[in-house]
Amino acid sequence: MSNVIKIKKGLNIPLVGQPEKVLIRADMAETYAVKPTDFPGLIPKLNVQVGDMVKAGSPLFHDKSNPSIVFGSPVSGEVIEIRRGDRRVILEVVIKATAEIDYEQGEPCNPSSLPREQIIERMLNAGLWPIVRQRPYNIIANPTDTPKAIYISCFDTAPLAPDVDFLVNGEAEAFQTGITALSKLTTGKVHLGLNADYPASAVFAKAKDVEMHYFTGPHPAGNVGVHIHHTNPINKGETIWVINPTDVIILGRLFAKGIYDATKVIALAGSEIKKPRYSKVISGARIDSIVNGNMVQSEIEPRYISGNVLTGTKVSHIGFLGFYDNMVTVIPEGNHHEFLGWAAPGLNKHSASRTFLSKLIPGKQFKLDTNLNGGERAYVLSGQYEKVLPMSIYPVHLIKAILANDIDKMEQLGIYEVVEEDLALCEYVCTSKIEVQEILRKGIDSMIKELS
Repeated sequence: MSNVIKIKKGLNIPLVGQPEKVLIRADMAETYAVKPTDFPGLIPKLNVQVGDMVKAGSPLFHDKSNPSIVFGSPVSGEVIEIRRGDRRVILEVVIKATAEIDYEQGEPCNPSSLPREQIIERMLNAGLWPIVRQRPYNIIANPTDTPKAIYISCFDTAPLAPDVDFLVNGEAEAFQTGITALSKLTTGKVHLGLNADYPASAVFAKAKDVEMHYFTGPHPAGNVGVHIHHTNPINKGETIWVINPTDVIILGRLFAKGIYDATKVIALAGSEIKKPRYSKVISGARIDSIVNGNMVQSEIEPRYISGNVLTGTKVSHIGFLGFYDNMVTVIPEGNHHEFLGWAAPGLNKHSASRTFLSKLIPGKQFKLDTNLNGGERAYVLSGQYEKVLPMSIYPVHLIKAILANDIDKMEQLGIYEVVEEDLALCEYVCTSKIEVQEILRKGIDSMIKELS
């Protein structure tokens, strides 16, 4: 094992509902969707209309600013709805799936024998390019750029996060094929971030053409942004590409089988789930097909989240799994008044400080809801953010620079190194109830607009 990087700052949130390592195959959903809202900065232009028949891998829409980047359908079937929001913004392209999936068939090949240009072309044509994102900004990578490195985080430390080793179990061949393809896309190396607290899965440990880094510590030790910050920081003008391990497997299938097979393993977790476990689904599946009656009987309204509780997206039970998400979390909705609030002893409340008596009960897990416990208030320098952000960045100063729209200060304070997930814990511990992630995204959008 190479040198272990110890992350000291951070916070683990012990929630009830960790998924058991039992894999089931979820029922085929009746409908699937691809959501342009999953891709920050995207202005989608439709390639289909309601009533069109598509195959898995057929283009549904493309990026207006870069028409070569298309978004493929995860299943075959009929386009039954194009849901729009304010100003007719496209929110979802919904497909009614056929019983048997029909794929856009390409030619299988070994990526080691292909030049970089052909690998990129195959990914673009298959509608698979959006799996590659770039830092800074956490937007879809520009295929004409050449990154200085590619990073893959092979473990997740977010609350109730799935065991990534379990997600990739049995997919060693497809993962290695994907790595081989990715290694052609950078002038640097493909980097794997691994958990030093336990032996890595053979899928990761035996991977070739990669450089491995080991990390230990509390969340956000598993964030790819933390890995980049501690091993290969991003400077102005540089780009690093990132990709999820499950998407590497999907990429490997593209070259091994010639098809866009969007099947992946995800976790179903949370205190409102009767039996938290893992499911094999197709990307974009409807949430109720994943939950499938596995709910605790309760009078409290549930909150369905595509993703984890810190960075996930609120959806309804008839909503859809996000493009990059590898879990669905269900917790109680916090739409009720709480007697005494913070003045109560708090035996069943989690606290990042020593506010509640629960701090005296080691190992306790909590059933938390979405109650904010107050509204936005004065923004003060308290040192809370710095305790949970393991980066050499002043997060409060950065947020204030964004609020002032001071581009130069944003650059100086490290906006190139952080995205929403990196500051999610800052939002969780914030006593001022500041929407840190939302503000950061506005700052990133300002940087893109200013520097484009």
